[in-house]
Amino acid sequence: MKGPILFEREGDLNVDPGAAPVIDDGVLQSTTVQRMAALAGRPSSLAKWFWSSALALIGFIASLAAWDYAVGLLARAPVLGAIAAVLLGLFVLALLALAGRELRAILRLGRIDAIQSAASSALAGEDLAAARAVGAKLRGLYGSRAELSAGLARFEQREAEVLDASAVLALAEAEVLTPLDAAAEAEVQSAARTVATVTAVVPLALADLISALTANLRMIRRIAEIYGGRAGALGSWRLLRMVLAHLVATGAVAVGDDMIDSVVGGGLASKLSRRVGEGVINGALTARVGVAAIEVCRPVPFLTRPRPAVRALLRGALAGLFNRG
Repeated sequence: MKGPILFEREGDLNVDPGAAPVIDDGVLQSTTVQRMAALAGRPSSLAKWFWSSALALIGFIASLAAWDYAVGLLARAPVLGAIAAVLLGLFVLALLALAGRELRAILRLGRIDAIQSAASSALAGEDLAAARAVGAKLRGLYGSRAELSAGLARFEQREAEVLDASAVLALAEAEVLTPLDAAAEAEVQSAARTVATVTAVVPLALADLISALTANLRMIRRIAEIYGGRAGALGSWRLLRMVLAHLVATGAVAVGDDMIDSVVGGGLASKLSRRVGEGVINGALTARVGVAAIEVCRPVPFLTRPRPAVRALLRGALAGLFNRG
């Protein structure tokens, strides 16, 4: 059969399109973001089991080979065998010390995670007792830091006067976390400046990649140390995974208008060379990673203080580097 086919519809055809139900994009986006964050932040149990068993097998084989070598050498040449046994013992002691340091770093990061969870629960339930417990944990976490002693004293003095959970955490933010935020933002600006400068000056793409990766890892580690979570080698990779998961969860992986427009927008873009423009973009991406690291490592969410803006951090990082004409 050729030609159009008509289907007759019964009922009222005068339907107002404006009366159609609105699709809640926020709910769909939130669900998608949660799934992406779960995929990015939680490796599968099969992968964990595989890598754990592989590392255990490699460690067992290496330790057995070292033991057989030391015993055989001791049987052939007692003096050389004794030297090998002493060196092997020193290596084992150094390995145990390194493992202990990594364990302490992971436990310290876990302590910050616990404070974050407690603060979120106290804010959600407006629980004054839980908020004061978070304040006590902050005093325990930062009690040994001389630069925070004055702020901790003011917080402890005024805490009893506050009768609201959010106000208690806001007071802790103002008195204790404000200098830490300033130091963390300075680290983000320094890393963004380094990445932008290397990208603009060094013409090698591989050098840009290595510089950006090194600067980002150092920045994440320094931000963790500022907020009290000293990270070792394993802790740094754990932090990097958490930051990447946070970037995915907040949709901050893409280069948005708030990141580039105020820096290379308007007439400035036409005055920058290609390498300098790439440096600005790489610096902006580093600043985004830094903001995500601050939100991951900060023991209390932002309440009264505004969340660090990428454009402000990038503007401060690039001040004086490029002539804005």
